[in-house]
Amino acid sequence: MAENQNYTRMTRAAAKRKASSMAVDEDTVPVSSKKRVVLGELSNMSNVIAVPVKPNKDKEIQKPINVAKKQQIKKALIPVTVLEPSVDFESRSVDPQMCGPYVNDICAYLREMEGKLKHRPLPDYIEKVQNDLTPHMRAILVDWLVEVAEEYKLVSDTLYLTVSYIDRFLSSKAINRQKLQLVGVSAMLIASRKYEEIGPPKVEDFCYITDNTFTKQDVVAMEADILLVLQFELGSPTIKTFLRRFTRVAQEDFKDSQLQIEFLCCYLSELSMLDYTCVKFLPSLLAASSVFLARFIIRPKQHPWNQMLEEYTKYKASDLQVCVGIIHDLYLSRRGNTLEAIRNKYKQHKYKCVATMPVSPELPLAFFEDVTIREKA
Repeated sequence: MAENQNYTRMTRAAAKRKASSMAVDEDTVPVSSKKRVVLGELSNMSNVIAVPVKPNKDKEIQKPINVAKKQQIKKALIPVTVLEPSVDFESRSVDPQMCGPYVNDICAYLREMEGKLKHRPLPDYIEKVQNDLTPHMRAILVDWLVEVAEEYKLVSDTLYLTVSYIDRFLSSKAINRQKLQLVGVSAMLIASRKYEEIGPPKVEDFCYITDNTFTKQDVVAMEADILLVLQFELGSPTIKTFLRRFTRVAQEDFKDSQLQIEFLCCYLSELSMLDYTCVKFLPSLLAASSVFLARFIIRPKQHPWNQMLEEYTKYKASDLQVCVGIIHDLYLSRRGNTLEAIRNKYKQHKYKCVATMPVSPELPLAFFEDVTIREKA
């Protein structure tokens, strides 16, 4: 009995020592008060204003800060940025993906790249290389590929790259007309799966879209041929590459119709891909010409070109006259009038029905005078 009492006293003493040691550990090791935050709960931290609050030792209720006081704190915390007139407007963008600090260097590199022979198709490859193809066959293929891109919800960059790959491939290798569609789907397969798309269509999808005219082996074999001819140079700048920058400049004085001018530029540039004669133009010139004509269509009484556009595109209005005339004819169905895929696409409300906008049948020649000449006059 005495032994049991001693054992009970010992266990109670041990329990007290254990409890006291745990209390010491809790006092010495700080417990984190932060909770785990999932990505969906993160807010735009650039809009958060941190107001320092002193610890309330007396546990009194914190009084709300006056609204005027909040505004004073906000102004004090936000740094004041003074923009110089010479600073590129894209460098002021808060979007880091626009690469504001490097935009001029990137554009200079792209302009240099687009002019390299390995990135350019021959301007007359149908006459010099192809024996069984015509410009109209090429236009039919491009128009059909627009429908394919719409069917599989591909981004516009994929379409532009596809047409670029087709023209470059046909500039080096002659094919018969029965394989032209195969070249088209194989080029789109490369553009979507090897370069641009996150969830691209499968090879079987491209076979299906041709009504199984070609097998999976046919498409894969043609894909290999195209890659070899292009020497795996897949990153060529396209019209869309330059159009992104040019439309941002074009929208500066079109605040009331920014989406409209963006969609209209895209429509005009896609129309330019239909015409074989546009192969000779650089992508940057086609993009600038699309912007010129889009601004004219929306505001026909205002001169579509200005000093700012000339500075950013590196093209004078006189440089664009021939190309703008071709795209203008395409818009009025004077060229490619039997092809409807692109026109039907941009008649949709999601594209602001830009394909239905009226335009003057004539372009004023005065609009193609250089900016410096107009200013002197």
